[in-house]
Amino acid sequence: MLLSLCNEVLRDYPFSDQCRIAAALGYKGLEVAPFTISDDPFSITEADAIEHRRIAEDHGIEITGLHWLLVAPEGLSLTTDDKELRGKTLALLQHLIELCAGMGGSVLVHGSPKQRLLSQAATPEAARENASDCFERIASWSRAAGVTYCLEPLSRNQTDFINTVDEAAVIVDAIDSSAFKTMIDTASAGLTEEQPVDALVRQWLPTGRVAHIQVNDTNQRAPGQGENKFTSVFQALKDVGYDGIVAVEPFVYEPDGVTTAAVAAGYIHGILENLT
Repeated sequence: MLLSLCNEVLRDYPFSDQCRIAAALGYKGLEVAPFTISDDPFSITEADAIEHRRIAEDHGIEITGLHWLLVAPEGLSLTTDDKELRGKTLALLQHLIELCAGMGGSVLVHGSPKQRLLSQAATPEAARENASDCFERIASWSRAAGVTYCLEPLSRNQTDFINTVDEAAVIVDAIDSSAFKTMIDTASAGLTEEQPVDALVRQWLPTGRVAHIQVNDTNQRAPGQGENKFTSVFQALKDVGYDGIVAVEPFVYEPDGVTTAAVAAGYIHGILENLT
């Protein structure tokens, strides 16, 4: 497993320092949120992507992928009935898919809960149809770019569309593309799924539908900073032979981002050292 850090944890630092700090803490990669590079991700160029890849490699880590794809610019949506707005959203996602490949990343994580609400269309059915049309295009672009696009099931307190791995898997099966998968976010899974996260891993990883893992506590802090115990989750990942990316994605940074990243890295490496 490759341990990656979601870079917004270190957003107060220049990108070169983010890479330096992450590497010093034992991370092998950074998962990048485009809004940390520019308030207007449309303005990020292919040359920018290549330069970020070079900076990361100079520090001995890789850019593993992108996440928080639709935070900026404001007002985007995949479920909306507004064709012009949906087209703008798709244009950004196509751009980000190309940037991800340019950065050397392999995975894009589609969370962005406010940009996929069922209420953004006339009916829930229309919202789902609008999103499905978008997903078909996204899968085609991702396959051409050689990256994997992952739908992120999110807890119901964040969005009303795609809350469980089972719901995401239905869409993945309908799209039927090797470049379009789902993933497990441990905090959302812990808040929403009926079964424990380790059982979820054992059920879904062998199906080939899950292509990425993000870890955070249900209290929104890093692993090791809350009541969730992650040994069983990492044991399950090992048992099913998962050798992909595990990205650390806390939302609360206490006492600060660097310390949060350090606690998570130490806690997870300690678990990995003691797995059977």
